Formats: sequence, structure tokens, C-alpha cells
Amino acid sequence: MNTKIISAVAFAIACTFSVGHASTDEALSKSGKPLTAQQLRMKNCNAQAKEEGLKGDERRAFMSTCLRSGADAVASADSAKAPTPAQLKRKACNDEAKAQGLKGDERKEFVRECVREGDLARAE
Repeated sequence: MNTKIISAVAFAIACTFSVGHASTDEALSKSGKPLTAQQLRMKNCNAQAKEEGLKGDERRAFMSTCLRSGADAVASADSAKAPTPAQLKRKACNDEAKAQGLKGDERKEFVRECVREGDLARAE
């Protein structure tokens, strides 16, 4: 009976290690969770900088450019989201208030009414 238990425990441990080993091929953080897009971008940019032997200011400039541009394949179109229609309407109302030279409470009230008018126009 003890042999069966020991065999079962040994088998379970072996399965655990083989599954854990298989997942190391994926990009995982130290906690075992998958890396985020930004973390993966950082990892790839660091590897490129190391390959090129960059140090100091050159490395800093390269990293900044690499991270900002999303030079690796992980960068997605979602990273640069377009403003929503409501955000565009608010910006247009703020621009109009600025053009009219409104300030303070008068400006706030104008923008509030301007945005509200846009909502009514959509409802019709």
C-alpha cells in the first residue's frame, strides 16, 4: 500500500516538473505570470541594446526610442487609441470657449452647455 502512495506522489511530482519546464519557453515574469506587452517590449529592447553593446547615454536614447516606437512585433495598434466622439466634442467645445475668450465659471457653463447640446443632437 505504501508503495502505491509513494509511486502516485512521485508520478504527480514528475508531472508537475514536466509541465513547469514546458511553460518556461513562453515569456513569463518572475511570478510566473505572462509578461505584459510593455514588459515584453522592454525585454526585447534590452536584448537589442545588449547585442549592440550600447552603454550610457547611447543606451538610454536607444531604449527611449525603442520603447516609444514599439520596434518589436509585440507593439499593437491598440497602444495609440483614437479619441472617442465625446472627447472630440469636449475638445471642440473647449476650443470654442477659448476662441471666445471665456474664463472661469462662464467658460465652465459654456462648455457644459456645448457638450450637452451635442448629446441632444445625437438623441434626435
